[in-house]
Amino acid sequence: MVSRSFRYFVLMIRRLFSSLVIVFMFACGQPPERNCKDFKTGSFSFKANINGEEKETVFRRTEKMEIDEFEGKIDSSSIRWINDCEYILKNLNPKNKAEERPIHIKILTTSDSSYTFEYNIVGENKKFKGTAEKIED
Repeated sequence: MVSRSFRYFVLMIRRLFSSLVIVFMFACGQPPERNCKDFKTGSFSFKANINGEEKETVFRRTEKMEIDEFEGKIDSSSIRWINDCEYILKNLNPKNKAEERPIHIKILTTSDSSYTFEYNIVGENKKFKGTAEKIED
């Protein structure tokens, strides 16, 4: 015969387990929204803090090319889409060895007018994050 305290203990463990499952389900929530196709083309603005000063890059992207303007200089890169949310940028007119290295960009989340992304030089582990605002389609 099983003692009353043991049955109570088993009942409490079941309730605790059920509660943890429910909390876990609510804590996980929905995955972040990613409507990457909305940001494959258009004009965008990206602001970054460089040496304590906020700098802005404005760029126009088509399916196959991106044209950037930063501090009055214009640069162009080819785009190779890996999937709807990831692509590789390769500078078309590199001025040094560093500019020859392609950049991997991955869109992490999207909103109505912006997207958050991470980027890194292909082959390097250090990743950076940023947010680009859509200026026009």
